[in-house]
Amino acid sequence: MASDPKLYDVIVIGAGAAGLMCAIEAGKRGQKVFIIDHAKRIGEKIRISGGGRCNFTNLETSPKNFLSANPHFFKSALKQFDQWSFIDKVAKHGIAYHEKALGQLFCDGKSVEIIDMLLTEAKDAGVTIKNGTEVSSIAKGANNFSITSTIGDLASKSLVVACGGKSIPKIGATGFGYQIASQFGHDLIETRPGLVPLTFTDELLEFCRDLAGLSVDAVVSFGKVSFREGLLFTHRGLSGPSILQISSYWREGSPIQVNLCPDQNLSDELLSAKQDEPKADLVAFLSRSLPHRLAEKLAARINLAGRLAEIGDQPLRRLGDLINRWNLVPAGTEGYRTAEVTLGGVDSDQLSSKTMESKLVPGLYFVGEVVDVTGHLGGFNFQWAWSSGWVAGQHA
Repeated sequence: MASDPKLYDVIVIGAGAAGLMCAIEAGKRGQKVFIIDHAKRIGEKIRISGGGRCNFTNLETSPKNFLSANPHFFKSALKQFDQWSFIDKVAKHGIAYHEKALGQLFCDGKSVEIIDMLLTEAKDAGVTIKNGTEVSSIAKGANNFSITSTIGDLASKSLVVACGGKSIPKIGATGFGYQIASQFGHDLIETRPGLVPLTFTDELLEFCRDLAGLSVDAVVSFGKVSFREGLLFTHRGLSGPSILQISSYWREGSPIQVNLCPDQNLSDELLSAKQDEPKADLVAFLSRSLPHRLAEKLAARINLAGRLAEIGDQPLRRLGDLINRWNLVPAGTEGYRTAEVTLGGVDSDQLSSKTMESKLVPGLYFVGEVVDVTGHLGGFNFQWAWSSGWVAGQHA
C-alpha cells in the first residue's frame, strides 16, 4: 500500500538563482518549503558565471535592458525587488564586490560566495533542499499539486517552476520547465539561444579564423538596435560582448552591420590622407586605427595595397565603408551549447506580473529563465532571477 505523500506549503523545482530566492522568501513567511533539483550541484550556473566571479547584477538595471513579447511584463518585478535590494543583501553578508565596465558588479572573490549566501539564507528560513532528484510526473488535484519523484511522492499547495531554460546543457539545462508549462495549458513563445556567438561559413569563416583571438572595440547593429562593446574573432566566427548582445535580436538569414572604427570616418580619413600623405602605405595608415593583422585582412579583402597616392578614390571609399559599415550574414549561432540564456519561454501574458502566478492554474508559479523574459549581457539575467524569485516568494 502506497504511503501518503510528504506535504509542503511550497515545492520549488529548480535550485538555481530564481528558485533559491523564491524559496528563501517563502520560507521567511513561515511556509514549509522544499526545493528539488535534478543536478548534482546546486547553483551551477551561478558558479560558472562571470569567469567564476559571478556578475550578479548591474547598477544600470532598467526595463530597457530586457526583451519579451510583452515589453511591460517585467517592470513590476524589477520595481518590487531592484538591483539595490540585491546589492544590500550582498553587502549584509560581507561579500566584497567591484564594478567593471557599464555598471556590471562582480564578486572580488569567487562566485561560490553568492551560492553560499543563498544557501545560508535558505537554511535560516527553514528551507529543505534535495538535489540529484528527478521528477517523473506532476498532477493538480482539488487542493494540492502531486509530484512523483525519485525520492518518493510529494505534495504541495503551491508549485514554483524555476528550472531554467535550455542554455548550457552540460551543466544540466533541459526544457523540463517548458514541458510543465505545456502540461498545464500555457503557451510558449518560441525558444532559441541568446547571448551566443555567431558562426559563419566559406570565406567569411576563413577570414575570422585567420584573425582568431583578436579583439577590437566595435559597434554591432541589427536593425535599429546597436551595441558598442568588444568584438572577438574566433575559429567559428564572431564573439565578444557586442556580438553576444546582438545575437539576442538577430534572426537567421538577416545581415548584421559591424563598425570596426566607431569613432572615425575612415572614408574621409583615407581620402584626406591621400592628399596629405600620398606616400603613406595603406596598411600602415590603417594600422594607426586598427590592429595590424586586421588592417591587412581588410585591405586584402578588396585587393588593395601600396601607397595611398596609387589607389583610386572610389576603392578607398569602398574600404572605408567596409570598415565602418561591414554588412555580413551569419550562418547561425553556436547554439545552446554556449548560449548564456534561452530567449522565449512561458508566455508572460498568462502570468501575473505582480506575483508570477499562473492566470490559468491557481498556485502555479513560473520564475527566472523559464519565463519569456531575457536580459542583456552584464548581470541583467541574474537580476531578473532575483526579482522574479523574490516576487513569487511573497505569494507562493
